[in-house]
Amino acid sequence: MRRTFKGILTLAAVMGTAAVYAAGIAQAAEVDGPKLKWNISLWGKQRAFTAGFEKLSELVQAKTDGNWEMELHYGGALSKSRENLDGIAVDAFEGAMFCNFYHPKKNAALMVLTMPFLPMSGWDDNRKIRDAVYAHPAVTKELAQWNAMTYISSYLPQYEFLGKGKPPTELEDWKGMTVRAGGGVGRAMKVLGATPTSSTATEVYTGVQQGTMDAASFPFTYSHVAYKIHEVTEWYTANLSPGTSDCPLVFSINAHNALPDQYKKLLEDVKEEVIAAQIQAYIDIDKTNLPMLQSKLKEVRYSEEQLAAFRAAAGKPVIEVWIEENKGAFDARELVQLIFSTVGKTYE
Repeated sequence: MRRTFKGILTLAAVMGTAAVYAAGIAQAAEVDGPKLKWNISLWGKQRAFTAGFEKLSELVQAKTDGNWEMELHYGGALSKSRENLDGIAVDAFEGAMFCNFYHPKKNAALMVLTMPFLPMSGWDDNRKIRDAVYAHPAVTKELAQWNAMTYISSYLPQYEFLGKGKPPTELEDWKGMTVRAGGGVGRAMKVLGATPTSSTATEVYTGVQQGTMDAASFPFTYSHVAYKIHEVTEWYTANLSPGTSDCPLVFSINAHNALPDQYKKLLEDVKEEVIAAQIQAYIDIDKTNLPMLQSKLKEVRYSEEQLAAFRAAAGKPVIEVWIEENKGAFDARELVQLIFSTVGKTYE
């Protein structure tokens, strides 16, 4: 009996050791590498807009078993939103998001993505166009001057307006209004007689509330609700869709170059999952936001004739002015043509 008992104990010990070993294997990192912490500069709070970096942080930490941590700093804790490129330039942090129209002169080529009425008819075209622009030499060179390299876009949806006061049911009603609209979208609204301002997202609520701003354009619907603009407005445009902007996720080139090869590969391996999470976040939040906006605010919807007139007045004319302004710095026309050809269209 003693031998049998000893045998049982020995077998149990062996099985226990094997189980511990197997558990260790199961919990081992998919990607082995050194301990590393990256700081990421964001503004505002956690929302659909930040879903990409949140997913990336989650995946990197999980697949390295916690060895590589990306700490997300919200609320402008590391830098003001308009200064994230400056912070990347001096390696104040390893990653950040920034919006091109916050500082047009710092990223003149990337401003092409603010031009009105670009052919982004769906999520696939949205992605293809932005990715093609990021790969263009003029854009990569421009951002490299700030020690920045794009990882993915935040793939912003089309802009719409939320406003206060008399709803602009006719295009002429925009005349004299002060609107938050940057880049090419702002120029398009100027054609209608509005006065554009490129206030940061966090400044808009107060501007509308105090009456210094009549309406604000944001990516619809996530951003308006994230910044509670619906609480101080009375109407929204449902199909004006004058364009959008671009707010990429970028890394410090120096920080990226210093990564071990397996960490660089990890970034590429998880990219599709990060992109999918970013786009899905907008789709999901619309399911909540849109019914709420429809119940609380007056919807302004334009006819096809009105939209055609807006596009004719503020589409190609605005783009041509931008091309002329930048022709000495880079091939602006080529960038515009690239956007259209990427989705099988021709810029004429």
